Amino acid sequence: MIDITSYVNGYSPVGDIIVMAVIIVMAILIRVTYIRQSSEFKMFKVILLCTLIAAISNLVFRQNMGKLGDYPVFLLYIEKYITHFSVLLALALYLIYIKNQMKLPESTGRMIDFISIAVFTVFASVDLLGMMFGFGFSIIDYENIQPGQYIPACGYLLFAFLILCILIRFGKHMYRPVVIALYASIFMSFVITCIQQKHDQKSFTISTLIFPAIAIMYLMHSNPYNLETGSLHADSLIENIENALKKKDDLLIIFLHITEGDRKGYKFPKEMRDTIREVSTYMFKGAKLFQVAEGKIALSVRLAINSDYSKGIDNIISTFNEQYAIYKKDYKMVIIRTMDELDKADDYIQMIDYVENRMLQNEIHYVNDEDVERYKSHKYIVEQLADINSRKDLRDPRVLVYCQPVYNIETGKFDTAEALMRLRLEKIGMVFPDRFIPIAEKHHYIHILSLIIFSKTCNEIRRQLDDGYFIKRISVNFSILDFKEKDFCENITKIVRDAGIPFDKVAIEITESQNEKDFMALKEKLFELRDSGITFYLDDFGTGYSNMERIMELPFDIIKFDRSLVIASGSDNKSKTMVTHMAHMFNDMKYDVLYEGVEDDNDQNRCKEMYARYLQGYKYSKPIPIEQLSEFLERENFE
Repeated sequence: MIDITSYVNGYSPVGDIIVMAVIIVMAILIRVTYIRQSSEFKMFKVILLCTLIAAISNLVFRQNMGKLGDYPVFLLYIEKYITHFSVLLALALYLIYIKNQMKLPESTGRMIDFISIAVFTVFASVDLLGMMFGFGFSIIDYENIQPGQYIPACGYLLFAFLILCILIRFGKHMYRPVVIALYASIFMSFVITCIQQKHDQKSFTISTLIFPAIAIMYLMHSNPYNLETGSLHADSLIENIENALKKKDDLLIIFLHITEGDRKGYKFPKEMRDTIREVSTYMFKGAKLFQVAEGKIALSVRLAINSDYSKGIDNIISTFNEQYAIYKKDYKMVIIRTMDELDKADDYIQMIDYVENRMLQNEIHYVNDEDVERYKSHKYIVEQLADINSRKDLRDPRVLVYCQPVYNIETGKFDTAEALMRLRLEKIGMVFPDRFIPIAEKHHYIHILSLIIFSKTCNEIRRQLDDGYFIKRISVNFSILDFKEKDFCENITKIVRDAGIPFDKVAIEITESQNEKDFMALKEKLFELRDSGITFYLDDFGTGYSNMERIMELPFDIIKFDRSLVIASGSDNKSKTMVTHMAHMFNDMKYDVLYEGVEDDNDQNRCKEMYARYLQGYKYSKPIPIEQLSEFLERENFE
C-alpha cells in the first residue's frame, strides 16, 4: 500500500507522449511508403495500435488519478485495466510475430501460439480478478492505493523471457543481423526498465515496447524512397495496385525500361534522374514512382484526381523524346490502365512483362484488349505447364507427340523420324512449340515435357515394332536444361527399359551450347549414355554458335544441317561450295549428314550432291501424329 501522492509524483507523461509521437510518425511512414500488407505486417500494425492504446490509457489514468475524489473511481479501474491488457496483448503478439518470421515447422509454431495465447489469457484474467477482488490494483481510500504491479510485471517478464528463448533456440532460422538487432532492442528495453526501477519511476514502462517495434519496422518492413529519383521499391507498386483494385480506383501505370540498365548497379544519368523526379512530381497530381528493377521504373497515376491524364502522357512522351535525343539510351515504354479483365495486382506486373518482352527497342506501346487476351492465353499456358510439371505423369494427355518422317537416301525408305512436341489444352486447343517451349524453359518446366515426349515416343516405337514395322530409330529433341538435371541419364535409361525396346531405336538431338558449364554438363551426360547404344544428333548446325573443336569432343553420330544452309546453297555457287565442303568433311570423319527443310526436288537433288545421307522436310511430309508414322514405314519380313 502506498499513498496516492507518491504514486502520482512517481510518474511523468514524457514517456507516454514520446510513445504516442513515435507511433504517429511510424503510421505516417507506413502510409506514404506503401508497405506490402502481408499477414505479418498487419500483425505488426496491431502491435503498434496496442502500444498506442496503452500509452493513451496510461496517460489518461495517471492524469485522472490526481483528480481522485472528483473523478469516477470505476473509470480509473477501466483505464488501468486497458493499459495492462494492451501491454500484455502487444507482448503476446510480439512473440507470435517473431515466431512467424522464423518459418518454423507447423507443430512448433502451433505450440508457441498456444503458449502465447495461454500466458496472455491467464495474466489478463488474473489482473481483472485482482482489481475485482482486491488482490490486484485497488484504491483503498482517497489517500492510499494498492498498486498491484506484480501481476502485469510478471506477465511482462515472462513474455520477455519467452521471446528470448525463441530467439536463442530458433534464431538460426532468421537472418543473423536481424536477430542481433532484436537482441539489442530487447537489451535496451531491459536497461530502461532497470534505470526506472532504481529511481522509483513509472514513466517509461510502455516506451520499452517501442524499441523492438522500431527495429522490426526498419529491418523487415522499411521501404525508403530513393532520394535520387524519388522512387519506392517494387513491392510497393504491387501494394499500390492492390489498394486501387480494392477501392475500384482507376490507375494509369507508365512503365519505362532502359534496356542497358539490366546490369547490376546501373544508375540513370544524373540529368535523367532529375527529369524523372520532376516528371513524377509535377506532371500528375499525387503520382507515385516505383523502382521495379535495375533500369526499370513505373509511374502510378490515380485517374480520379487526374482527369486530363492524356495530356500528361503526351508531356511525358515529349519529355522522354528530348532525353532520348540527348542520351540515346535504348528503351521500351508500356502504358496500361486498370481494367475489369485483370483483377489481381500480380496480373498487371506480369502483363507489363509479357508485353515488354514482345516489343521492339525504342517502342511505346499502349496495352489494348488484344494484348489482354494474348496475355490471358499465355497465363493459361503457364498454369497448364505448371500443372503438368507438378503431376509428372509421363502419360499426360495434354502433351502430344507428332513426328516428321526422315528419308534415308541409302535405303530409299522412310525408316527414321524426328519426334515433335505439341500441347492440346482444353481452353485454347493446339499449341505449337514456338509458343510454349520458351515459356517452359523460362519457368523450368521443360524437363518433364522432354521426358513425356521421350516416354511416349519409346512406347510408340514398341507398338510399331509389335505391329511388324521396321523402325531404324526416332530422334527426340532435348534442351541443354535437361542435361543439367541430376537424374537425366537414369531417367532416360529407365524409360527405354520400361518400354522394352533396344536403345539403338531412339536418338537424342541436342543443340550445342556456347556456355562452358553447359558444355561440360552435356559432355558428361553424353559419354555416360553412349555405351547404351543411343544415337546422338547435333541439331541446327549452321545457326548461332557452332564450335568445331567442341563438336569433335562430343560423341555425335549425325549432324543436322539447318534449313538456312539448304536455302543458302541454292542461292549461289559460293554458298553451295562451302556447304558441300563442310558436309564432305563430316562424311570423311564418319558422321552422317541430315539436311532439314527440304521442300522440293531442287532441294533434294542439291542435298544429294552435298553428301546427304538423310533428308527431312515438307517435300516428304509435314509433321503428323506419331501414330500415323506407320503409313511411311515398311513391314519387316518374317520367315
